[in-house]
Amino acid sequence: MLAVMERTGAQTDWTAKAEEIAAAIAAHNARHDAEDSFVEEGFAALTDAGFFKALVPIELGGGGASVGEICDALRIIGAGCGSTALAAAMHSHIVAVAAWRREHQGAPMDALLKRIADEDLKLVSSGGSDWLNSAGTMEKVDGGYRLTARKAFASGSVTGNIMNTSAVYDDPIDGPTVLHFGAPLKGEGVTIEPTWKALGMRGTGSNDVVFDGVFIPDAGIAGKRPQGKWHMLFHIISMIAFAPIYAAYLGVAEGARNRAVELVKNRPHDSLLAQNVGEMDNHLQAARLAHRRMVELAETGTPGPETTNEAMICRTLCADSAIACVTKAMEVAGGLAFYRKSGLERAFRDIQAARFHPLQEKPQKDFAGRIALGWDIDG
Repeated sequence: MLAVMERTGAQTDWTAKAEEIAAAIAAHNARHDAEDSFVEEGFAALTDAGFFKALVPIELGGGGASVGEICDALRIIGAGCGSTALAAAMHSHIVAVAAWRREHQGAPMDALLKRIADEDLKLVSSGGSDWLNSAGTMEKVDGGYRLTARKAFASGSVTGNIMNTSAVYDDPIDGPTVLHFGAPLKGEGVTIEPTWKALGMRGTGSNDVVFDGVFIPDAGIAGKRPQGKWHMLFHIISMIAFAPIYAAYLGVAEGARNRAVELVKNRPHDSLLAQNVGEMDNHLQAARLAHRRMVELAETGTPGPETTNEAMICRTLCADSAIACVTKAMEVAGGLAFYRKSGLERAFRDIQAARFHPLQEKPQKDFAGRIALGWDIDG
């Protein structure tokens, strides 16, 4: 089990609470997978527990939880329902980054963090589909900009309040410039299109969000940067965001491993079966070790290219090992794994999504090579 980092004043034992939530939502998970429907029971249970404000500092009305505590909770929930864990992680990583920037940079995040705590806001990320280049356009108008964009992979969009996103403004002086802001998910000009019919993680509600001329005031622009270039904001995101995201996948792997062992433990003793189970546990331990380092970096790292490099190496190692663990769990269980009732078939589909978050494996290796060779990371 991933060790929980030192508590920082949190009032909730999130490990115990996550176990309660996982048990409470277990009966609904397969149905949401079969129906491509949002995991509403999981999100309701998390809301009731105060999970969505857990990372907000206590003095701003939140729970003061650490990244490690929340990762442990997401891992436990992910063992039973990857969709609930992953959708919740997409909110959590935004809050974690905001809290870090407030503490370490003095960034003006108090208003957002207080709203999250007071209003139980659910934040939605578009980072995975935007990354350095971003997508969509910003047109300058009096007092702000008009946003026109389609944002994919918007996990939790059906229940979200604000999308943490970006779009490109063609600045007449500086050229293509990416603007960062929070966009409302309800109101005129915003449409959530039910496009999420996917291989796995079917309950995350990761629909497309379409913005048609939505007004973003000048005061709402939280930052700007040159398009396609690494910026300190992305080094902060890389250091912090992927620990909670991959906690969900580590949980899926742990759940698949435990289910496979349960299915075969009473079979006649066989050396090949024991070796396959041992190989499965090797893969799981590798994923755990890589993820533990991701949590350490999120809590104690200093953002920059070197930290980004290490975090992204760990992201690839965690993903590859978690996928290998679930694949081996299918082999351990044999033909039973092919039936939906086993739960392994869903885990096998869910874990495939671990491949697609930035930096994906080939770009990650390119980045690592550039760091090692002393080359420009912007290529």
